[in-house]
This record gives sequence, structure tokens and C-alpha cells, in this order.
Amino acid sequence: MSSTPFSIRLPNELRESLAAISRISHRSQSEIASKAIAEYVAKNEWKLKAIQEAKQEADKGVFISQEATVRWLDSWGTDDELEAPSSDIT
Repeated sequence: MSSTPFSIRLPNELRESLAAISRISHRSQSEIASKAIAEYVAKNEWKLKAIQEAKQEADKGVFISQEATVRWLDSWGTDDELEAPSSDIT
């Protein structure tokens, strides 16, 4: 995998902690920072995409009412479980 230089400013305390972890783990600060950023991106990327998709869906102006949603949820686990509700607000 190729890489590109990337420069960031860190608070002094964080930079010192990174240096300490680097010394203890015998890994470069760059490697540790790169892995931390990759984990953060993987953890948050799906959430941001889901929010963007939800906003696009909301912009269509078609919604399911709270009453229909509550009625559906209340039916879960009963003999008369309802199908998921369709949009009823435009």
C-alpha cells in the first residue's frame, strides 16, 4: 500500500504520550498515528454515510408517523405482529 506524507499539529501532552508509546512498543510514531487514524475512520465512516443517506431520504419529505411506528413496535412478540409501517406523512 502506498502512502503520502501528512502533517498535523498535536498538543504537547499528546505528542509526548505518542513518543512514550513509540519507545515502549518499538514502533514508529508515524505507524502508531496512522493506525489510530485508520481505526477512527473505520469506526466513524459508516455513521457519517448513514447520516448523509438519512438526510437525503428526509429531503424527499416522506415519513412514517410516530403513532404508526409505536403501533408496529408494540405488536412485536404478539400473535398479531404487524408488518413494518409504510410512509403516512408527506
